[in-house]
Amino acid sequence: MALRFGIFIGLVAASILIAQQTFSQPRGKDDKGGIVETGLGKDVVLPEPSNPPPKGKPPKPIGWPAGRTPTALPGFRVTLFADNLQFPRWLYVLPNGDVLVTEAGAAANAPQRITLFRDVDDQGNAKVREVFLSGLKRPHGMVLLGNRFYIAATDRLMEYPYQTGQDQITAPGEKIADLPDGGLHTSRTLVANANGTKLYLGVGSSSDYDDTGASLHEPNRAAVLEVGTDGKGMRVFASGLRNPVGIDIEPKTKAVWVVVNERGGVSDQSPPDLFTSLHDGAFYGWPYYYWGHYKETRLKRDFPSELPKVTLPDYALGGHMAPLGMTFYRGKSFPKQYQGGAFISEHGSNGRSTFVGYRVVYLPFGGGKPKGIPQEFLSGFIANEETAEVYGRPVGLAVMLDGSLLVADDAGGKVWKVSATTAASSK
Repeated sequence: MALRFGIFIGLVAASILIAQQTFSQPRGKDDKGGIVETGLGKDVVLPEPSNPPPKGKPPKPIGWPAGRTPTALPGFRVTLFADNLQFPRWLYVLPNGDVLVTEAGAAANAPQRITLFRDVDDQGNAKVREVFLSGLKRPHGMVLLGNRFYIAATDRLMEYPYQTGQDQITAPGEKIADLPDGGLHTSRTLVANANGTKLYLGVGSSSDYDDTGASLHEPNRAAVLEVGTDGKGMRVFASGLRNPVGIDIEPKTKAVWVVVNERGGVSDQSPPDLFTSLHDGAFYGWPYYYWGHYKETRLKRDFPSELPKVTLPDYALGGHMAPLGMTFYRGKSFPKQYQGGAFISEHGSNGRSTFVGYRVVYLPFGGGKPKGIPQEFLSGFIANEETAEVYGRPVGLAVMLDGSLLVADDAGGKVWKVSATTAASSK
């Protein structure tokens, strides 16, 4: 199937010329002669690549001191929902309120399991803890449709029977689709469309900027894939997305939105990580272009003479923020200004000379589109920027049945719960 699809994509690509996009602002300058690395796609202006490239500042996780938590905005409180976890990356809330946490990752000591937490006395902390499922290679994305539970591991999409309230999955399950394995990006995010008839899978590239040319042989990577709930009909829904991670369905328009980690080694501000809606069949540039018309000059091979039209993303989050988790807020307990928009976790920079990210932001929406600028919602993850020390790093996000926001902290080994202390009716 993958081979036939790859041939099909090649034929389509060969029939469509690169779009010659025009922009109202010259490269490298806005109206005041500056750089615009955050904001709506049409307003973003990026610098020339740095020479030499920026020297990254990787973080050094040191763990959280006793009694210390991240810092939320006034009107919210942060409590510890779950502790003593190994690389907690992704979250999923079941209809009965049970919370699933993937403990998985590239580290050799990552347990590669899904752990279930149940808050039996409704006091805020998880009181029941069970290994829900193990034995998969880096399990990540999770979706429940009726009594069928889907898990996207690095190399496969699995389906299991599920009954409400069960603490463990013991059935062997069924592999319903193969997924590309190996390389740099191993997280496979999963979400269902609004009516539960299709699944969308985020599959990252196997390299940073495709210096090896691997993308020529990997048609189902650096893309969001669409597949039926039976595993059939897999196809590329949107391509040219270096590492699409957090995916969700916008509540009003039902459009698929995604946060994408862009390549490193260009400059501190560029390319910006992106947050965009996905159009069926759209191509977003990787590895040949970034942010629409900016050419990847490091590729040591000829660009194809013909490519699909490059689609300009909707919103730039800034260079090297490393957005991973993303969820539209459908809860009711947060104040009105936080309802309907998107929460985004910024895991934090590795390849920028100064720290950026290491926080959760909220981006308001209006008319199905971003409105305004990202508002820092949860911070306090950085311990000491001079020594590059961090307490933790936010990753997966999920909204609980009571409207609280859960935040997985892979470097800190915890899951945090953010609850409103201000009435939802307030402005």
